[in-house]
Amino acid sequence: MKKLLLSSAALLVLPIAAFANCPAITMADMGGVAAGAYPGQFDLADYQAAASCSMEMTANPGIEGFNGQIRGNPALPPLAERLPEEPLVVVPYASVGKYGGTLDALSNATEAGTSDFMSIRHVNLVRYADDLETIVPNIAKSWVWNDDYTQLTFTLRKGHKWSDGQPFTSADVKFWYDNLALDPNINEKPKDYVTVGGERMTVDTPDDVTVVFNLPAPKPGLLAHFATHFAQAFQPKHFLGQFHPDVNPDADKLAQEMGFENGYAAIRAYYGNSDWMDTATPMLNSPDLLAKLPADAAPTLESHIVVRETTEGRHFVANPYFHMVDTTGQQLPYINEMDELFANDQEVRLLKLVNGEVDYKTQSLQLSDAPLLLENQEKGGYTIQLKPKIAMQTISFNVTHPDEAKRAVFGDVKFRKAMSEAINRDALNETAYFGQGTLQQYTGFSPLPEYIDPKWKTYAMEYNADGAKAVLDELGLKDVDGDGFRELPNGEPLVINMQFATQGIAGQVVELISQDWANVGIKSTVKEVTPDEYRSSQSSNQLDVGLWEKGQPLGIILGNNELWVPPFENYFAHRSGMLWAEWVDSKGASGVEPPDYVKTLMDDINTLQSTPAGSDEFKAIANRMVASMVENVLFIGTALTPDPIYVNNKLKNVPEFKTASYEYYRTYPYRGAQWYLEE
Repeated sequence: MKKLLLSSAALLVLPIAAFANCPAITMADMGGVAAGAYPGQFDLADYQAAASCSMEMTANPGIEGFNGQIRGNPALPPLAERLPEEPLVVVPYASVGKYGGTLDALSNATEAGTSDFMSIRHVNLVRYADDLETIVPNIAKSWVWNDDYTQLTFTLRKGHKWSDGQPFTSADVKFWYDNLALDPNINEKPKDYVTVGGERMTVDTPDDVTVVFNLPAPKPGLLAHFATHFAQAFQPKHFLGQFHPDVNPDADKLAQEMGFENGYAAIRAYYGNSDWMDTATPMLNSPDLLAKLPADAAPTLESHIVVRETTEGRHFVANPYFHMVDTTGQQLPYINEMDELFANDQEVRLLKLVNGEVDYKTQSLQLSDAPLLLENQEKGGYTIQLKPKIAMQTISFNVTHPDEAKRAVFGDVKFRKAMSEAINRDALNETAYFGQGTLQQYTGFSPLPEYIDPKWKTYAMEYNADGAKAVLDELGLKDVDGDGFRELPNGEPLVINMQFATQGIAGQVVELISQDWANVGIKSTVKEVTPDEYRSSQSSNQLDVGLWEKGQPLGIILGNNELWVPPFENYFAHRSGMLWAEWVDSKGASGVEPPDYVKTLMDDINTLQSTPAGSDEFKAIANRMVASMVENVLFIGTALTPDPIYVNNKLKNVPEFKTASYEYYRTYPYRGAQWYLEE
């Protein structure tokens, strides 16, 4: 039998007699093979040693056809030249899979409600295992911290290649950091997760497989950021670098020959204006220039690459150079193709799900959708997992509202506290959450660490309509014209416009809160909008209230301070205090100066990220942060609830999820590359 050994080094660790191909072990049946250093995976040499085998690599028989659909890709070399010398060996959950099929996915629209589908094919330097506790290798082969968490060194996989066959090296990580993450032409300002307390790191690349992040202060949470975030810590320097003036002196000339204004315009056509990895490709944003461009999409390290894109959806094919194999040596992914349909209407989405037209879905599904989905499981040929969430549906008042009269009211903590106490959460839980919610105030950390005073979970949570009315009277919000609704202190009408998108909150929840507020004399209007419309209004400071999910676990917060710094989250999530954020970003040159407690929160989160976790100082800072966040009622909590996860019965090797949450990047811990379709 012909054997394909990827390296002599790997062979040296094997017993002399081990010449049988490797066993088809699974997580369900390890066949006597001892577990490796990390849950559900091995490096090749470690697996061959544990299983006393010599792995014979095999490829998807249709891979040449898929490669042919990737415009700009050369003819395929042999599999041994496409895989790294030490591919990542993935142990399938229930069974070794088979190649074939097209996974049908459902998203909202380009760049809106796509993270669920994107997470199936996603990769980063590391990831969380499905226990949501253990960080394990992925793109990186290994990592090591120095003693004080000021230097993080990654070792990459020798021979790893991009989806176009070009080498992936440490230079691609440095290019991402120096030329994209820190370039104001790409990212207007550096994200917190690429800085430490606002100061940049440096990246050293002593050789092709070694990447050293040098931090100006300790930040142990940086590793968890790489394990959970959509922003990949690498980009193809050989491809995007040709358009970057700091890499190629002729970048602008090259880009102009292709029809772009300059090199940055070409980069934005492939990479977008930020680090969100699901932006439209040139197939959408530069279709008239497409014939002049070297490829339809930038090369990727993900399991699949986009080959067709319209405003109605996208189509992906398997990456011929993907770095994972199963325990028998089959190159992953098993699934040949992926088809993503955009549907912004929730009723349309639910109909397709009930009819079994989708293979996997959780984003934009709310607990209120569960009865319909559960009722039709058998008929539709799918299974619903109801799993707890990390984030909860929250409300925020626009404390920097452009209307000065509304800003004065919304900016008063007494008003915000009264509006929290005006919500009948018991009724909300029974009606909208079917009694499945755990009522809780928003605290900033989710779950709340055990060393935080638990009283903050119930602050301003008790239903007290009469008390709320008294406070509103005290604030000068009175019904002057006798219509049953209160006016602003200046006599103008007070109407709170409640725009929401079902991706972020259930419509029934918004309606019930609106009615509770009407019961204390606050008039509101409720309108459903698309996620893009909601985010546009939020970005331009036009919302009266924010209505979206919010919450992150401590491990993620230690790598990313966004929940504690105005506007208190990113573009895709729940923000407030947009003019405070402008003041912070402009260093006081524009915007509105935030109150002192907000400035203290900003200082505290940066200090917390560099303080040894679990120390007395760490606990004291965390308690102070929670007290400030909750007492100022910037975000009003409702309840922690479960949400539905939809899995078509023909989709195999999908385990029980621990949470229906974005925070660990949805499916990323559950190894989508080893999912397969039983047609």
